[in-house]
Amino acid sequence: MATADVAFDAKRDRLVIFASTLGTVFEWYDFFVYGTLANIVAGHFFPSDNPAVSFLIFLASFGVGFGMRPLGALLFGVLGDKLGRKYTFLVTIAMMGVATALVGVLPTYEAIGVTAPVLLVFLRILQGLALGGEYGGAAIYVAEHAPNHRRGFYTSFIQAGVIGGFLLSLIVVLTSNIFISTEDFAEWGWRVPFLFSLILLAISLWVRLKLKESPVFMAMKEAGEVAANPLKESFDSWAKVRRVLVALFGIAAGLTVIWYTAQFQALYFIQSALRIEDTPARLIVGGGAVFSLFWFVLFGWLSDKVGRKKPILIGYALTMLLLFPLFHWMAAAGNPGLAEAMERAPVVVTGSDCRYDPFASKGQETPCGRVLDTLSKKGVAYTKVEGAPGAAPAVTIGGKPVDASDAAALEAALADAGYKLEKMTPPIGAMVKMVLCIVGIGFLSGMTYGPVAALLVELFPARVRYTSMSVPYHIGTGYFGGFLPFISQYIVARTGDPFAGLWYTIAVVALAFVVTLFGLPETSGKELE
Repeated sequence: MATADVAFDAKRDRLVIFASTLGTVFEWYDFFVYGTLANIVAGHFFPSDNPAVSFLIFLASFGVGFGMRPLGALLFGVLGDKLGRKYTFLVTIAMMGVATALVGVLPTYEAIGVTAPVLLVFLRILQGLALGGEYGGAAIYVAEHAPNHRRGFYTSFIQAGVIGGFLLSLIVVLTSNIFISTEDFAEWGWRVPFLFSLILLAISLWVRLKLKESPVFMAMKEAGEVAANPLKESFDSWAKVRRVLVALFGIAAGLTVIWYTAQFQALYFIQSALRIEDTPARLIVGGGAVFSLFWFVLFGWLSDKVGRKKPILIGYALTMLLLFPLFHWMAAAGNPGLAEAMERAPVVVTGSDCRYDPFASKGQETPCGRVLDTLSKKGVAYTKVEGAPGAAPAVTIGGKPVDASDAAALEAALADAGYKLEKMTPPIGAMVKMVLCIVGIGFLSGMTYGPVAALLVELFPARVRYTSMSVPYHIGTGYFGGFLPFISQYIVARTGDPFAGLWYTIAVVALAFVVTLFGLPETSGKELE
């Protein structure tokens, strides 16, 4: 039965879009509040004498949730194709809400030792499984209600719901900061945003229970055409496997690294590299997210007019061209003194054995590695130069030699060179400029993400649509995107260059551009059988 045979109802469709988008916002809130509070929660569950190590391990646990999303896509994709769209994403949102709330009552490492991070990772696994079933269900449910010529516009609200979840996580954290002192929030107040998910869960379940099953699935069920084995049917020919691979490497991987760069990478860059206080950093990223919501809807709507493929390709090309300039502009606006010091008086470390392991638990093995560890703990960018074999490590700041073995002398020399490493709050004008930079990155994300829900739904047949689109989407977003904060921050820690982590985004986007250009068919306007 084609969608042309389905009677469309404006009031019903508004409820469908609202309920699906609201649920998506709440579920992504649950997932993202974990990352939003990374720099606080890390110390409670992964303590270390080096904050950078705690942060990296925490980001790895953040990535675990994303790593589980493909398994959730397999599990709930099959259920969605066999049992229906509605009931499947009711289960996913209930699982997500409960797992998130339990993080809010979890004892810390100080209370129960290593059991605490183990339990935290387990709850993160449950979150990942739940999210693996959420996006596909919501996108399909909306698309299967939409007219052919408005499918991109209808489903764009689902995409906006993802960024809305991130934005809501920032709002709840910032609101909590207003009523809870900084010391109390670091001690126990960080639990409040996790417990708040119980309220969101109740609202979301109430709204979603008002929905009926998708008309496409109901027609398929009445005709006896529901797939007996959706997983097998999704991969039983090379043509189907090729379509899944194109969706994975050309669409999911590319759009997700841009999106996470616009949100989490930008947040961590502002907090760590630019040395900006947490609250103004969250306000800056949150402000950019608010204005970026419009781009997702705009390009979803536009994809109904010009096709899905064109805006995505243009977005990839512009990302490769503009990403580094946007981050450099952000740095120049946010902390011009530090940016000027890095440019005028660069830190150069010369040594013969400069191995540096950010995860070393017993200290660095070599003298040069210990110097790099000192600089890393202070968040100072540096350049490494190979020295004479066996020579002691040497440090210069702006060409002036510094005693590398004396941490106090190194800190004094950095201060004299203009490296103001204490946390600061930029003036309003600077914050506005930073918000505009994030809106620019959000524009690139909207171009590549806005049309995607409609595209993926149109790319796969109804019998296996939930499974076929969820698996590549969540592998791409789960692995390429979920581990982006960890990979990019690890690159920064190893290289000493606060901008070096952006090369990961550029590399993935370049791959996605090639795959999309040569492998993706245009799907706009296609009828959903």
